[in-house]
Amino acid sequence: MLSAAQRDAYERDGFIVVPGVFSLAEIDELRRVTDEFVRNAAAVTANDEVYDLEDTHSRDEPRVRRLKAPHLIDPAYFRASRNGKVVAILKELWGSVRFDTGKLNMKSAGYGAPVEWHQDWAFYPHTNDDLAAVGIMLDDVDRENGPMLVVPGSHKGPVYDHHGRDGRFCGAIDPQRGDLDFSRAMPCLGKAGSVTVHHVRAVHGSATNLSGRERRFLLFQYRAADAWPLLGFKDGIEKFDELLLAGEPTLEPRLAPVPVRLPLPSAVHQGSIYENQRASGRRYFMTAERAVAAE
Repeated sequence: MLSAAQRDAYERDGFIVVPGVFSLAEIDELRRVTDEFVRNAAAVTANDEVYDLEDTHSRDEPRVRRLKAPHLIDPAYFRASRNGKVVAILKELWGSVRFDTGKLNMKSAGYGAPVEWHQDWAFYPHTNDDLAAVGIMLDDVDRENGPMLVVPGSHKGPVYDHHGRDGRFCGAIDPQRGDLDFSRAMPCLGKAGSVTVHHVRAVHGSATNLSGRERRFLLFQYRAADAWPLLGFKDGIEKFDELLLAGEPTLEPRLAPVPVRLPLPSAVHQGSIYENQRASGRRYFMTAERAVAAE
C-alpha cells in the first residue's frame, strides 16, 4: 500500500496523506449516514454519548461538532474502521494492528470549531508509541476549510505539557511556549476518499472552518498489538483481543524508552477534546465568533 517515499515521510515527518483509499461509493454512503445523524441532532439539547454539539446548536439549526465513537452507532462507520486498505497500511508500519476507538469531527461550513495544538499521546500513553490516528476525508480538504495541521518531526520530540495553571489536564499545549514553532506546521490536504496517518506523538491542531464548504473528518485510532494502555483497559483482556485486526495477541507488552506524562488529574470538563480544552484558556486559532467580531 505504501511506497518507500511514503514510509520515509512518515518516519521523518510523523504524518502522511494517502490518496484514493476509499472509493466514491464508500464516501457517498458515509456522507449520507452523517447527514442523517446531523438532522436527528435537532431533537438533542445537550452533549450525550453520541453527540458533541457546537455552542450555537439549536433545534431549528442543528450544529454538531463531533459524533462520538461512530463505529458503535452505524454499520457504515464500523466497516470504515476495519477497512482492509487502512489495516494494510498500518500493518506495513508496525507488523500488527489493534483498533482503539474513533470520532467524526464535523468542521461544518462557516463555524466548524477549531482544535487547539495537542498530541494524542498526552490523552492515552501506552507502553510504546506504535500508535496512529487515521483520518478519512469525507470532503475535499484544502487550506480554506480547516485542514488538520501537523508540525513535522514533532513526533520525535518530548511529550509536551497539556495541563493548565490549576495543574489539571486540559488537552492543549500552551501556544506561547517558545520551543515549538507552529509556523512550520504543514496542512494535510486531499480529495474526499484520501486518508491521513499521523503518529500519536505528532503535534497537531486545526483552525475554524470559516469557508463555505464542509470539512468532515472521520478519525480512527489504532495501535500495534504489543502496545498496551498505561491507564488500563477497563473491558478486560477478551474484549481487548477482539480489537485485534492483524497479527497475534500477546501478553507481553513491548516497553519502549518513550517520554510519558499521564493525563491526571482529569480535565475539569470531561468528554471530548473540545470539552477538555474549554478549561485551558489557550487559544491559538480564531473562533467563528471572534472572526465575526473582527469584521
